[in-house]
Amino acid sequence: MKYFLNRTAQVIPVLLIVSFILFFLVHISGDPVDIMLSENATEEDRETLRQSLGLDKPFIIQYFIFLTNMITGDFGKSIIYGQAALPIVLERIPATFELMLASIILSTAIAIPLGVLSAVKRNSPIDLLISGISILGKAMPNFWVGLMLILLFSVNLKIFPVSGTGSVFHLVLPAITIGSAMAAQMTRLLRSNMLDVLSQDYIRTAKSKGVKRLSIVYIHALRNSLLPVITVIALQISTLVGGALITETIFSWPGLGQLTIEAINARDMAVVQACVITIAVFVIIVNLIADLIYRFVDPRIRY
Repeated sequence: MKYFLNRTAQVIPVLLIVSFILFFLVHISGDPVDIMLSENATEEDRETLRQSLGLDKPFIIQYFIFLTNMITGDFGKSIIYGQAALPIVLERIPATFELMLASIILSTAIAIPLGVLSAVKRNSPIDLLISGISILGKAMPNFWVGLMLILLFSVNLKIFPVSGTGSVFHLVLPAITIGSAMAAQMTRLLRSNMLDVLSQDYIRTAKSKGVKRLSIVYIHALRNSLLPVITVIALQISTLVGGALITETIFSWPGLGQLTIEAINARDMAVVQACVITIAVFVIIVNLIADLIYRFVDPRIRY
């Protein structure tokens, strides 16, 4: 409980730093009054709107007003949608969560058997093949993978839909696009850790006692190799969100990434701020959960 409280307390300064950087970048991006009013607006209209938004106050005062509003969930009104920004963002979270969860499940389902097989068959042709595929998967950028998948499976073979949502088939290509790089990294990391664990004394002792090979590999070695994999999954959440920004746009997936890109292009700063803070909170929570999972995976860990 003490560890959990300490880790939770660390969330506050992180969010403060993120909020300050975000507000500073939005502040220097331009005057929002120019976006909200037409070119025919008088200077008096501009000044009235600027005062109503608090933009006539010093920078630090504006930041504290923004911080106070952020705590209450008030990020302002969206220019595009004409309503509060936070509810718009919350509506898109389930779609992004669905895509990220599918990507993690897919990458884990690929990485664990390939990583174990590569370690068990060390320096064999199978190991070299898996290592080569992993390097290739890590090297290919998400947007290129997405476009190639669309050309192959949607345009030519017509197996999966090009874009949109509504069924499991719509989810396959975006999940592969985001999860491919993650699967490649997890495979190589798991292989490295499996090789290290398989060389430990207790593994040799288990072999000398006649323990079955499958039990040694999947019960003893794999379990002790999972901690780095959990770390990678937690750290890759932010990367998955970043990849979703492009992937959701390519596949017209109605998630948080597509909303963020649309808001940036339209300079809808209320929505941009709500999106960034929401993503930051989500990443922090995921890393906190990963820290707590360590204890259940490896009982030797003490907080």
